Amino acid sequence: MFLRRESLKEYIRLYPVVSILLILNIVMFILLEWDGSSTSQRTLLEFGAMSNFPGYTEPWHFVSAMFLHIGFMHLLMNGFALYVFAAPLERMLGRWRFALLYLVSGIIGNAVSLVAQQEAFIGAGASGAIYGVYAAYVYLSLFHKTAFGHHNASTIQTIVVVGVIYSIITPNVDLYAHLGGFVGGFLMTTLYVQFRRR
Repeated sequence: MFLRRESLKEYIRLYPVVSILLILNIVMFILLEWDGSSTSQRTLLEFGAMSNFPGYTEPWHFVSAMFLHIGFMHLLMNGFALYVFAAPLERMLGRWRFALLYLVSGIIGNAVSLVAQQEAFIGAGASGAIYGVYAAYVYLSLFHKTAFGHHNASTIQTIVVVGVIYSIITPNVDLYAHLGGFVGGFLMTTLYVQFRRR
């Protein structure tokens, strides 16, 4: 399920929403580097990163921050997770439901981070939305195990546990955004399933 054997052309055809998200992340990273640096506070704030600095919180930042990454490794890690793990979920939920889940999870993750952060911070990255993707898998693996089998369910749960541990022990990782995104993804998946049943 999580082995990507498709050619680039096949991948784009099968997973158009994930492909667009990946392209947006890459393009925004290039623009950040072109304008200054993806690690520059000034550049990040100008492009719409999350922050609790006075005068720097705009409604559109809750979305724009999802497509900004602080340094190449940040982009690489989130891009890999999006490329590998989000693609099957797009096929399972459908393009528009997946896109909505991804965006809502990211927005909730950024909102929780903004409210919970006690010190000055600048937040950016797709990880809140990606944890929403993980939450969708966790929900399905717990309540709809036939959706993708025991082996894949175990893989998903292991990935989430490792991700949570990583979020706790690694410095400068926004645990609040991860938690908020996870809750958002779990709630969205619950709503999708309940609506489908009705």
